[in-house]
Amino acid sequence: MIRNGLYLAETTFLDGVDAYNRHVMVLRDGTMRGGDGYYYTVGSYTCSGGKWKGEMISREHSPIDGMYPWARKEISIGFTGTYSDDSAEFDATALAGKRSFRFQSIYRLLSAD
Repeated sequence: MIRNGLYLAETTFLDGVDAYNRHVMVLRDGTMRGGDGYYYTVGSYTCSGGKWKGEMISREHSPIDGMYPWARKEISIGFTGTYSDDSAEFDATALAGKRSFRFQSIYRLLSAD
């Protein structure tokens, strides 16, 4: 199982999208909650044998700087990846309006419950 706790999440967008994000996420018993200065995220996951998958929704709580194509849009995200005792990572596809984006995230455990 993925350890319950507070994680630092670092996200790198792929396919030529020039964006990077650092935020916090709380993983607890199959639920995800977190965010940064512009977005909050809620979701759920399942995990077993070092693999995990899930889905999330991100919504803007404060106007985002710049002209990102996902600004002022709800973002639906599906992901699959792997985890260890103190970290997790995944590849994801995000849908914002009619446009999709691929990204990779690495989660590092900051504080276990």
